[in-house]
Amino acid sequence: MTLEINIPEVLAEVTAVFARYEEALVTNRRDVLDELFWNSPHTLRYGYAENHYGHAAISAFRASLPVQSPPRELLRTVITTYGRDFATANTEFCREGGRQTGRQSQTWLRTADGWRVAAAHVSLID
Repeated sequence: MTLEINIPEVLAEVTAVFARYEEALVTNRRDVLDELFWNSPHTLRYGYAENHYGHAAISAFRASLPVQSPPRELLRTVITTYGRDFATANTEFCREGGRQTGRQSQTWLRTADGWRVAAAHVSLID
């Protein structure tokens, strides 16, 4: 089996949905963030100091946050698509006023509802 990497139209789709996610993150659009995570008990998100298993737990965590994420600058983003239905998005970022570099990894999959994050991980580098 030959797997096509970065089919141009698929890469454009994932790049656009990644940008939509980023905009929702920094503007605290919890409805969009909830939408863009795969609504499945198999979805997971590893955060800075917490682990969430399943869409319901991720959504509950976001709802518990008192404020939106601080503004951040994306330093380097690498999006790779594998065939037509699977992709990864990895980015390094620096929060406004922060001294640490952050890392965010997402596994995206095409569902009947569109592209959704099936797994995510966020961490900081000291």
